[in-house]
Amino acid sequence: MKLYIAGPMTGYADLNFPAFHAEAARLRALGFQIVNPAEINANPSAGWLECMRADIKQLVDCDGVALLDGWAKSRGASIEQYLARGLGLRVYTASNIVGLVGDMPVLNTDVLVPAEAEAA
Repeated sequence: MKLYIAGPMTGYADLNFPAFHAEAARLRALGFQIVNPAEINANPSAGWLECMRADIKQLVDCDGVALLDGWAKSRGASIEQYLARGLGLRVYTASNIVGLVGDMPVLNTDVLVPAEAEAA
């Protein structure tokens, strides 16, 4: 399964590249193919629009998106997750992904809704 990592960059030290690289390494170790915007746009002086154009070209070829913490406060990551959902791609909170079986991610139990909560 090929996942695109989306998360905040603007306003973060080193454009938050360390968080992107760490998550990419973790997910690759689980068996995922990863598209990492910090690898696509390694030039920190590139403009926002230039980066988004390059990133979106890669995102549309993925099976889903893995969201880093703080993504909702990021204009770019918000656009990326909205586009992914609009295209029918799966969108995950990256930290909830704990494995890969075949072409399906395995999620931790924190994402499950207890049966008693459904009945309420």
